[in-house]
Amino acid sequence: MTTEGSTGTRLDHFFSASAARLDRWRDLNAKTQAWAAEAHGGKLREGRAVVEAALRELSALEELFAYPGQRLMKSLAERIGSDDALGVGRMVRRMSGALLSGSYRYDSGEWEPADDATDGTPERLSPVFGGGSAHRPYFETLFVTPTPAASRVKVANDIRRLRRTDDAMIYEPVLVGSVEDALLATIMNGKIEAVVIFDGVPVPSQHDVPLLRDLLATQHHLDTASLVPREIGVTLARLIKRIRPELDIYLLTDRNVEKLAGDPAASMIRRVFYEVEELMEVHLNVLEGVADRFATPFFDNLKRYAARPIATFHALPIARGKSIMKSNWIRDMGEFYGQNLFLAESSATTGGLDSMLEPTGNIKVAQEKFARAVGADHVFFVTNGTSTSNKMVYQAVCAPGDIVIADRNCHKSHHYGMVLSGAQPLYVEAFPMTAYSMYGAVPLRTIKQAMLNLKAEGRLDRLKMVTLTNCTFDGHVYNTRRVMEECLAIKPDLLFLWDEAWFGFARWSPFLRPRTGLGAAAALEEWRATPAALAAWQAQAAELGEDFDPKDPRLLDRHLLPDPRKMRIRVYETDSVHKSMSALRQGSIVAVRDEDYNHHASAFREAVFIHASTSPNQQIIASLDLARRQMELEGYELVMRAFEIALAIRRSIAEHPIISKYFRVLGADAMVPAEYRASGFKDFLTPGATWMTALKSVREDEFFLDPTRMTLVCGTAGYDGTAFKGLLASKYNIQMNKTSRNSVLLQSNINNTRSDVALLIKVLLEISTDIEAQLAEGGENARAAFAARVKNLMEDVPDLPNFSRFHDGYREDPASITLEGDMRGAFFAAYEEDDCEYVPLMSPQIDERLKSGPELVSANFVIPYPPGFPIMVPGQVIAADTIGFMRKLDVKEIHGYNNARGLKLIKPAAIGKARAGSRPAAAAGKEAARKK
Repeated sequence: MTTEGSTGTRLDHFFSASAARLDRWRDLNAKTQAWAAEAHGGKLREGRAVVEAALRELSALEELFAYPGQRLMKSLAERIGSDDALGVGRMVRRMSGALLSGSYRYDSGEWEPADDATDGTPERLSPVFGGGSAHRPYFETLFVTPTPAASRVKVANDIRRLRRTDDAMIYEPVLVGSVEDALLATIMNGKIEAVVIFDGVPVPSQHDVPLLRDLLATQHHLDTASLVPREIGVTLARLIKRIRPELDIYLLTDRNVEKLAGDPAASMIRRVFYEVEELMEVHLNVLEGVADRFATPFFDNLKRYAARPIATFHALPIARGKSIMKSNWIRDMGEFYGQNLFLAESSATTGGLDSMLEPTGNIKVAQEKFARAVGADHVFFVTNGTSTSNKMVYQAVCAPGDIVIADRNCHKSHHYGMVLSGAQPLYVEAFPMTAYSMYGAVPLRTIKQAMLNLKAEGRLDRLKMVTLTNCTFDGHVYNTRRVMEECLAIKPDLLFLWDEAWFGFARWSPFLRPRTGLGAAAALEEWRATPAALAAWQAQAAELGEDFDPKDPRLLDRHLLPDPRKMRIRVYETDSVHKSMSALRQGSIVAVRDEDYNHHASAFREAVFIHASTSPNQQIIASLDLARRQMELEGYELVMRAFEIALAIRRSIAEHPIISKYFRVLGADAMVPAEYRASGFKDFLTPGATWMTALKSVREDEFFLDPTRMTLVCGTAGYDGTAFKGLLASKYNIQMNKTSRNSVLLQSNINNTRSDVALLIKVLLEISTDIEAQLAEGGENARAAFAARVKNLMEDVPDLPNFSRFHDGYREDPASITLEGDMRGAFFAAYEEDDCEYVPLMSPQIDERLKSGPELVSANFVIPYPPGFPIMVPGQVIAADTIGFMRKLDVKEIHGYNNARGLKLIKPAAIGKARAGSRPAAAAGKEAARKK
């Protein structure tokens, strides 16, 4: 991927902006230190020219940030001009250090030139950071103003004079003078928390930003040359909100403010001011807006509760910590965790706390804040993981006999959710990646075919929901809008459950947000309200008819559009907050954007009662509250850094002459078949690729690869995934999660730093060097053995089994072309041990029954790790490819399989036996009546 360093002063390679900026400062620092060292040798002018060139590279970029600011940059230029090489070296070293450490946010001395306290026109005016008072959070506010550049220092000082000693936070102004510069600052400066727009600013930037203009034209259908400066404020606000929806936006205008404030098109603006009004009101509103996001209702109340002297007479001895701190035997527990943990524990829901089951106070407010943050109508906290979140949704929206189209490779909680609710799964298959023993994602064509088959069979009315994993464990991201758009064209009231356990962070990336369930729901709502939506549907109806013929061959390959008058937006998204944000383990949410939620509100409450603990962990709840605060205030910047870390890992491995001989990170060309990459995107490292190339893939491709998820092939180094994972953990203290037969999965997140990258690369080099040495020492025999090992891991891989079918005894209509089945009935049939049998996997009886019958019918879920999905489910007819796959498995962990006894099967005589809750009579009767 092209970086800023390779394009001169181009500012619009924005997704690597943070790292590129720090790299440039490090480069300037190195050059100034070299200049200072050469000063004694009489090479002042040569060194000065190099430093001046490096400073020019920085100057345009620094206009978008508050620090170092005009004063320090001016002082630096003056010192360079006076050939003060030593002074320049000291000054740059201090400034780059302040940027790296962030000390400029709380140390006012970092804003002063190195050798003089003031030049008579101080850029920062008192009060600064409180002069020894409590820490005040720092942020930056973007002011988009038509004020001439020469007058902006004065404007900035006027803004700083608004500060008060009792302000809870402090911000520095960043002033820009055009729409394009405002968008650049929004994209590149993660410290910006609020934007103040003066109506009438000019549009074009003074900088060279072709990629930004391409982005606006392709992503937002906006030609900046056509914008009218007098009416630019609302348009700019809308664009900024699309990039960073968490930002507070204020508009200052001399137009009819009363009319503008009541215009729905301006709803994204927090407040509209008449331009001549007192600036203090703007200042106070900026502080109030950020304070609202900073507030954590539950955590704040929990801190107050912990500080109170409370006597506890309830069933939680650990509360207040006295049983631990006074203990002779477990005092080390208190010393390890600290007393606050126990002071903040309680089983009470009064005294400033709240109830998770029936929240009416601070938990309710905390959930409402989280809903605002992720673009949902409702959010529900879950303290026992997304497994529970998924089961809550099934329990709330599905009834016995409902059909759910589901990815067979989805997390086991979905399968169990269908067992609990009585929903019948209609499994659809993801595309296989046999070479790496993993599956990708489910093609839209497959989902549409399943829906059209149901329509042809007259059972589309029983289809309640489509559930898909987005992104998949290995990083495959659906085109969520396209999936929902086309499915709603076939069934306009369909529900969608997007399991985004690994993708919660994507909300804070303008790059990935459109591919989230909630992001796509917002886009569909916006599209539905446009006249163009109805016109497009009417054109489609004229060609295909208003009610599709399910056997029309054109439907599978045609981009179908829903009737905007009938479609309902019904999206449920489950996020493992603990997997991608700063929450404690098992912290999860259910986010709801369902226009018909009121139909399920009572059932959802019952689902919460069924699955939520009556003793939820207070610290997990608090961490969910805090995770939301962090992501609303710095999530954009943190996610951008996670991208940078991922790209650094990919680049370091690919470009290293030794490591790349044995390891590689798979690109989209290896992870996503070409038929699903219409854009032609291959990899983030493809020569000549820019972020516009990647954005084209996000916009057009059926599947996109999440850059933060990296499949590292280790089979070419002679390691299977499990062994390599164990080696990294035991010898090198590097942990990772998923493995396959010949790969491991690396995931960059908001916790990673470049130091982590350095450690990983060092370890991979050490392992690669060891392999080189062993092959050199072992001679031809060692090389032959190594090649054979690699061939076994990379080529002799087992075929991946697909779902076969449910046994006819667990299907209401065995003759149907659709394959849904009564998994619940089979699941509970296995509770009767007398109705089950065990057959050893390697027994000849297995082969005989595969050949001649009776059919092998699974009694339970069988889930090998890896790959981590059920290769057998209750009621499934076990086919030869599944048996072959299991026999070739060399993994130690297989849930649901007893190696000593063999496969657990339902006896042929017991198949379909009626049990309570199985194949409900109401559904069967409805089906019989329909056929009659």
